[in-house]
Amino acid sequence: MAYSNEEVLAGLAELINDETGIAADVVAADKSFTDDLDIDSISMMTIVVNAEEKFDVKIPDEEVKNLKTVGDAVDFIVKAQA
Repeated sequence: MAYSNEEVLAGLAELINDETGIAADVVAADKSFTDDLDIDSISMMTIVVNAEEKFDVKIPDEEVKNLKTVGDAVDFIVKAQA
């Protein structure tokens, strides 16, 4: 089943909350993982692994560095489902 952008955003917000304690309603598509949400590389890798499991996609390590904002990650996951 393919997830919509809204479903992926909500799911990522939940994963970010689980990993960092950041309130899910603070997580928005325009937020930078590092600058706005202050997520370090170790937490980011955990979020990526959990997102891969949750959305049944593969996010290659070389792609992770291109995911600067929550929206970048949402777009990547939505496209990767196809």
